[in-house]
Amino acid sequence: MDLKGTTGFLVLLFMLSGLAPPLASGDSLHQPPAPVLGAELSADNFDWREMVRYLFKAATVPGEQGIKTVLENSSVLRAYIANEIQAQCRPKEHPCTAKGDAVVPEGEVTKRIDDIVREGTFERHKTAVVDYQLTRRPFPFSEIAALKSEKHPDVYLILALADRSYTAAQVQAKYGDPYDTDVFQWYSIFKYRLDRPGYTSKAVFEIDPVDGAVIKVAISLKLKRPKNHP
Repeated sequence: MDLKGTTGFLVLLFMLSGLAPPLASGDSLHQPPAPVLGAELSADNFDWREMVRYLFKAATVPGEQGIKTVLENSSVLRAYIANEIQAQCRPKEHPCTAKGDAVVPEGEVTKRIDDIVREGTFERHKTAVVDYQLTRRPFPFSEIAALKSEKHPDVYLILALADRSYTAAQVQAKYGDPYDTDVFQWYSIFKYRLDRPGYTSKAVFEIDPVDGAVIKVAISLKLKRPKNHP
């Protein structure tokens, strides 16, 4: 998914602009999800609703900081990086604290993600973007992207699926019937949303109409202006 020139990606953004639990007052935004080994992660483990609290936080801070908030708290990216760190552990060449079945330290995963944000952030149309390829296999996702608008209180997370194993039927089993659907030339979409007094969050699943496989999922959150805002 080349964010600099992918039509499908831009279509997803247009759908998103314009069903998750609310952010409870006691919820912490400071503890990222614990890493899960990539081999233990499936596409159905991912739940877009779990990202809403972090997208809300990201929408309130500047571009690169917002991107960092999203990616540091993405269970998908944390699982991928933890798996990558373990694979790179070698007794002599690349010694590290994670060996065998040991859990990769959260701080080590976070540091790698921060490096990705620092080295990979670019700006397009007043929007900070990170687009990161997830090439190690087996892994259920092939790409992750985060975007934070500097002009609007919007933030986005987009995931591309690596194979045809996750289906529209699984999406409906997990989230219920979408509030809206649409059909385009090459794919169809399921739309879900959460509307709260302070924000609206949406998820768009791009689906191959031939076999029902999910191709991409894009999540957005847009802050609402107070009613008395000019």
